[in-house]
Amino acid sequence: MKNQEAQSLAVKRAEVEFHNFASLGEPERALAVYAAENVRRGALIRKYRDFIGELSPFLEIGANAGHTSYMLANEFGAEGFALDISADSLRYGTALQKIWNFPRAPIRVAGDALHLPFRDNSLRFVMTYQTLSQFMDIESVFLEVKRVLAPCGVFLLAEEPLRRALTLSLYRCPYYDTMQPWERKLYDWGLLGYLVRDVIGAEQEESFGIRQNHSMNARQWHDLIRKHFADQRYDIFVRATGWGERSMKRLAVMLDPYRSEWRAARLLGGTLAAFCHKAGTPSADAATPGRLEDCLQCPDCAGTLRRDETGTLRCSCGFEAPDEGGVYNLIRSEERKELYPGRRDDIIDFSLPGHEAQLLEGWEELEGVYGNKYRWINEHAVARLVRVAAGPQRLRIRGHAQEGIFAQGQPVRLEAAANGQRVGRWTLDRHGLFVLEADVADAEEYRIDLYASPSWTAPPDTRRFTVTISMIRLVDRQ
Repeated sequence: MKNQEAQSLAVKRAEVEFHNFASLGEPERALAVYAAENVRRGALIRKYRDFIGELSPFLEIGANAGHTSYMLANEFGAEGFALDISADSLRYGTALQKIWNFPRAPIRVAGDALHLPFRDNSLRFVMTYQTLSQFMDIESVFLEVKRVLAPCGVFLLAEEPLRRALTLSLYRCPYYDTMQPWERKLYDWGLLGYLVRDVIGAEQEESFGIRQNHSMNARQWHDLIRKHFADQRYDIFVRATGWGERSMKRLAVMLDPYRSEWRAARLLGGTLAAFCHKAGTPSADAATPGRLEDCLQCPDCAGTLRRDETGTLRCSCGFEAPDEGGVYNLIRSEERKELYPGRRDDIIDFSLPGHEAQLLEGWEELEGVYGNKYRWINEHAVARLVRVAAGPQRLRIRGHAQEGIFAQGQPVRLEAAANGQRVGRWTLDRHGLFVLEADVADAEEYRIDLYASPSWTAPPDTRRFTVTISMIRLVDRQ
């Protein structure tokens, strides 16, 4: 596990884009999901409350919009930090405090789980959900968590996938709402899991460029936890959908000598929650987030951060992080300028103001909210990109195909040309999100032509639509 890069810059960039896009892009749906997750996660914390002990100061890694950190701050009265590599998802998440009428909020920090901007032994509780499986070297995150945890502190990792043994691993399957009819039928019967590899729905993150690590079974998780922590408690969940999985789960539990679900988890997969106790004796003078800079450290030099009169965090090495919409960006300077380039001529991000200057023809009005802003295109749309970075370039197009375009019974076709030369042609077989990439020839400037078919209408609107586009950019060819 150690002889590979834990997470490349390209994957980090993809995570920034994905969380920006997905955090509150569909507010009603997201709020329902977040509320259900908080009920489930709150119940789990209460179940092991005595084992956890002190909750403040806490840190949530991979917090997304920060909803679980809001829950911990308000339902448990804890103080702490919500950290995600996407500053935008945390910034959009500030709306949750008003929507849910929460009086308290976590301190929101954009940061990297591989380089946590916190002092050694400064936190009493660290939690992360559905995050570790996005690292090729999970142990590297364990080492960072152990560094920032105070002696006798607790690390909660939860909703991490357990590798399934009973599967043919034939292909990756999307989420339920974008499955083909035959896939939905097999899923409802509890048979689809015997065919697919990884976790159902992982395809969406993969399409963004987020690499998934679903290689860990229960034994491997246990060995890794025992290597770094003194004590632990486990909770597993084995989903059993339809008769095909319910019958196998019952049989596995019956054959288990302790009548537990561990054997079922090995066969059918599932998710793991682990509460991991760090060795040592708790210190009475651990930092508290009431003094923000006491917990934090400079991501560049690990020096002391101080807040000035404007609220900006500064280090003597020259690093600074202003309060930007309630979020401090504490990603290392070298990576921050790549992950947060701002308005740039090689990127058309429809969630950023000023992008319309790079659109030439064939674009409808801007729609959407937060990071999920988009424009419908006609059968032909044109945009302009200008190279900023050196080296070979690759065109990246993000969009969405609505169900209506498939209603005509024709395949959905997309084509892209750069400076008059066709660089890619794709056929979509299901509705939903798409991310398309194609290499482009070296040039200083690119005229990007997009072609889509078939066109369709949504009466009473008389306009002819094809698909929506939410981002066009150049990326390093990797």
